[in-house]
Amino acid sequence: MNDSKVRPMDLRAWVFLVLLSFPVFAVANSVTTEHVTARLIAERSQTAPGAGIELALVFDIQPGWHTYWRNPGDSGEAPRIDWTLPDGVTAGPIRWPHPELVRVGPFANYGYSGRAVHLVALSVPPDWPVGTPIPIRAEAHWLVCAEHCIPESGALDLTLETAATQGPVDPAWSDLFADARSALPEGDIQGAMLDERDGGLRLSVPLGTNPALRIPDSASVWFYAGSWGLIEHAAAQPWRVGGDRLEIDLTPGAMAATAELEGVLVIDDPDGGSRAFALTAERGVLPVSAGGIEPDTLTLPIALVFALLGGLILNLMPCVFPVLAIKALSLTAGQGDGAGRRALHGFAYTGGVLLFFGLLGGLLLALRAGGAAVGWGFQLQSPPFVALMADLFLVIGLSMAGVVTLGGRLMALGGGQTGSGLLGAFGTGALAALVAAPCTAPLMGAALGYALTLHWAEAMLVILALGLGLALPFLVLTLVPALARRLPRPGPWMETLKQGLAFPMFAASAWLLWVLAVQTGADGIAQGLTGLLLLAFGLWVRERTLLGSSRVRRAGGVLSLIGLVTAVWLGISTSSLPASAAGSARTPDDGRTSLVAEPYSAERLAEVRAEGRPLFVNMTAAWCITCLVNERVALSTAATVDLFAEQRLVYLKGDWTNRDPAITEYLAGFGRTGVPLYVYYAPGREPDVLPQILTPGIVREHVAGSGEPARNHRSIPSTH
Repeated sequence: MNDSKVRPMDLRAWVFLVLLSFPVFAVANSVTTEHVTARLIAERSQTAPGAGIELALVFDIQPGWHTYWRNPGDSGEAPRIDWTLPDGVTAGPIRWPHPELVRVGPFANYGYSGRAVHLVALSVPPDWPVGTPIPIRAEAHWLVCAEHCIPESGALDLTLETAATQGPVDPAWSDLFADARSALPEGDIQGAMLDERDGGLRLSVPLGTNPALRIPDSASVWFYAGSWGLIEHAAAQPWRVGGDRLEIDLTPGAMAATAELEGVLVIDDPDGGSRAFALTAERGVLPVSAGGIEPDTLTLPIALVFALLGGLILNLMPCVFPVLAIKALSLTAGQGDGAGRRALHGFAYTGGVLLFFGLLGGLLLALRAGGAAVGWGFQLQSPPFVALMADLFLVIGLSMAGVVTLGGRLMALGGGQTGSGLLGAFGTGALAALVAAPCTAPLMGAALGYALTLHWAEAMLVILALGLGLALPFLVLTLVPALARRLPRPGPWMETLKQGLAFPMFAASAWLLWVLAVQTGADGIAQGLTGLLLLAFGLWVRERTLLGSSRVRRAGGVLSLIGLVTAVWLGISTSSLPASAAGSARTPDDGRTSLVAEPYSAERLAEVRAEGRPLFVNMTAAWCITCLVNERVALSTAATVDLFAEQRLVYLKGDWTNRDPAITEYLAGFGRTGVPLYVYYAPGREPDVLPQILTPGIVREHVAGSGEPARNHRSIPSTH
């Protein structure tokens, strides 16, 4: 037998294998693929000339997979239908049910899971012969995705009978069509406006003229843009009800400036139902007063008070310990001055604090307006910033310890001596704010979260009130002579105190190196330590050559400059290192207990909640000392471990050491801009937000069910 000839059975097998390599394409009333069953259904089996009939393209989708809306979001492709119809018979556009938010890593898609029903109106011409069937073919194409995407298609055939009168609704499909119509967005909302503010977008929808837009307590709101590029799909959407308007803050996309804002507003009610409204927003300018009220009645004056009190409490937080050392030197160094001089020092110190908070707040607002997913403390999410801060604390510590002698201005930062002048007090305030800024104190989180929903000028007022609260204790001590007289008198002991307080500076430098190691791994810590070594060597060379000849001083200055420049370069170059997989979610659980945390993800949170299991979420970061103290004293104790085990509680921990848009969005959902955040989810109840300072008793009170569920969240994503 000639082996070059192909036998009939071989040919059939080859053709079968070739067909398997192409997307599914079959001719039938339904097509079943591995992930989707597609059907073409008519609401009535009989229609009449001149009448219309509703068709439905139905996708029954396997769990874990999804198809897409008309705007698929950050990725994907909307389904399409290619019709083959007799002359005169026409099919209208797809009428899309409102979508759901499908998060895939840092991206967000608009689509459907479970079942998607796409309605299409079919029109029959008046001169169609009665009794002549209408053959319909719909070639449907869709993309179905999970971790990967598969393009699929199928040809669906349907034949409609015709008669003199319209036939009745097919009872087999009446519920399907009724549910599909209820999922369609209601008619256009009137009076929606879009205001461009400081690089962001504020969508405002009147409630008084649209009574269907009622928003009950604990509802959630989300706007789905109708076209790609209008907004950033994955960005948080903080919202509030002010007076008779609903306002939503949106992050503009690439096409925001060139297109009108059109889309669908979806309100998820507490009972599990959803309502959708189509709207098109006209561009205009909203009055500033429209954005001043939170659902929990937080107003600008209350936010200012909260920020001031939060700043005061910030002085007592463990993350501010290095600041206390600087303040102690500033207070003791100024005892030889008169009352007027002390008051000027107090104002200068306060000015330094306020300037730094103003610059930091302005940068934060600018980054968020540009679409960046950042929150309070974002500067310590940058490895170069952390490395350079470690260098700065080492220099200050060496200066305070007397190892090196620096110039008067830099010495003022490190020693706060009497002769340092107002510039030294100003620099001390700026340095105090620099160290304290990443921390979060009680009341502070709510105030900052609310501030980021306001106009930039009002937001800056709240941020500056926070800075004033941080500076206020020192300012009062310098302004009230009676309090100043209670301080110890200046003397030789101050030099000993100054040298002793160098060690908190060294501790702060070591802590920042640990943060750098968490962010960048072994390579980062190697670069950080090398930078510290070169910096110390350069300062030592400078110190040893100060009293030498001019040639020796020049040589020492060159070596010192080389050490400084190299240390700075090593710190900046940490930005190119890959992020470490070992985050702060692991570090506090040091083996002393058996408390095991799972990494946070919106998908895992939704999965656990769907199972009806209790859940505890801990949002933390390696650079947040308050977070680490809470975990050590309250969450890693044997009592808490036993409690979590008794409750069969799932423990999720989000690591915000490096930037993570998913965690930023979660924080924004509770009106927060920074960590820590602790949330307990009891089955069938609203999320319960715990205080920012924890004890084992507080944890037990909330987890064991004796605490009342908190209602201070603003816009919790649907996965919550």
